[in-house]
Amino acid sequence: MSDLRIQQPDDDVTLRDWQYVHNAIIPTHLLSLEEVRERAQRHHLEVAYLGGVLVGCSTVRPPLDDTLTATVIARVLAPHRGQGFGEDLYARGLKRARELGAEVIETVVLSSNEDGLRFAYKHGFAEIERYLLPGETIPWIDLRLS
Repeated sequence: MSDLRIQQPDDDVTLRDWQYVHNAIIPTHLLSLEEVRERAQRHHLEVAYLGGVLVGCSTVRPPLDDTLTATVIARVLAPHRGQGFGEDLYARGLKRARELGAEVIETVVLSSNEDGLRFAYKHGFAEIERYLLPGETIPWIDLRLS
């Protein structure tokens, strides 16, 4: 049993930790603390620690309108990958998405994140769209759980 602790960020320290993981894994789309605060109002965010060490974060974008589609994103800092932390974050995110009424689960991965793509494919996701955001040069990949 590990000392992994996963919690919703509820103060500036934990919101900054979530921001740090996001920005480390997605350097093409850096978020400010204010943007993270705004996301915390719309999405279910969590941050993960092993003991006192930050290891990852997650996002669940709830279903909107009648789509019944939620987006589940698990991020683990490179030094902590391959130890099951992504599994824990993903399982919690998937459970939360289902609690929010999702029937379809999607994720999004920056195409340069080979570990993230490998994780998504391993968990049954298939690519549905590849695109560039305005001003960016590295494509994003939307994937759907099959």
